[in-house]
Amino acid sequence: MNDLADIPADTKDWTWVLDHPCPDCGFDADQVDLDRVAELIRADSIFWAERLTHVGVQLRPEPTVWSALEYACHVRDVHRVFDERVERMLTEDAPEFANWDQDATAVEAGYATQDPRLVTAELIEAAGSVAGRYASVRGDQWQRRGTRSNGSQFTVDSLCRYHLHDLVHHRWDVNEQRRRATVAAYDADARAYSEQHWLAPDSMRGDLTQFARRTRRGGSVLEIGSGSGHDAIALERAGLRVHRTDISQGFVDQLTARGFEAQQLDPLVDDLGGPWDGVWMSAVLHHLDRREVPVLLERLHQATVTDGSLYVRTKEGEGAGWSTHGSITSPRHFTYWREPALRSVLERAGWLVEDCYYRVAENEQPWLDVFCVRA
Repeated sequence: MNDLADIPADTKDWTWVLDHPCPDCGFDADQVDLDRVAELIRADSIFWAERLTHVGVQLRPEPTVWSALEYACHVRDVHRVFDERVERMLTEDAPEFANWDQDATAVEAGYATQDPRLVTAELIEAAGSVAGRYASVRGDQWQRRGTRSNGSQFTVDSLCRYHLHDLVHHRWDVNEQRRRATVAAYDADARAYSEQHWLAPDSMRGDLTQFARRTRRGGSVLEIGSGSGHDAIALERAGLRVHRTDISQGFVDQLTARGFEAQQLDPLVDDLGGPWDGVWMSAVLHHLDRREVPVLLERLHQATVTDGSLYVRTKEGEGAGWSTHGSITSPRHFTYWREPALRSVLERAGWLVEDCYYRVAENEQPWLDVFCVRA
């Protein structure tokens, strides 16, 4: 276990987020609806309760980056601190707050060794308490003042917005570090993986043939997560035109070294191009957070022609967590899906599920293979 003292202290003055949107997490203080503050805080606590059920929540993605458990402990304590401060602002005239050293607290409280189940219960309780505190604020009370130890002055209104940014940003921190660690794992082993998995496995050949039949002959296909590139080769042999993409620069470099055109692409935020006659997405969905999946599926729907085809292959199972199975040596994060939940999220994004198969692949891992059409 890495020592909490290894984490660099956060010495930034984050009060600037009250005047400008955060370029990382996207939080915009001006867009906060004060009537929804309590709802947003409670919803955030549900995110952490779900995240703390994952396998490996104690693991740091990097030695100097907090684990999901450590972030959750911090969020719990943020709720407690802000609850106390808002109470004082509502009952005292312009109180001055004692300094709270969040980094010292993390070390002294031993965030990394706390019980995730207990942290979940405490976080939900603390979130509920401060949410109720904000919900009780009326009229001019939003303008009551308080001062931090560094001289920063807040109203209840501005403290509330500052508080919400802390929650949104740490949720972004956890998701972003998970994504970076998973991409880095593939980057590190891209060459060895590509050499080992140059040919499509037998279990994929039927799906490749079926997808080609479902897609207009000669049509354009966006491949999300090309990896070693074996699927694209098979689809091109079947008469389709494939645009290879991967979020891993390591895989893109391997593909271009073999003479293929390939693009590094983050399908959640980058321009998807199109409209495409089909989208092939094998072994990608399970690397996304469950809340990111609807966003991606809706973006793909917008980038595909009417009656266009979509293929999704993802890991089958319950929950989420870190794993080192397979030929990638570093930990990767997986979110597992059962058929009913996957069907539901696809249909809500506008996809008609035509077929869904449960398979056990050569490596004995269970998969769901889904064929859809754009409604």
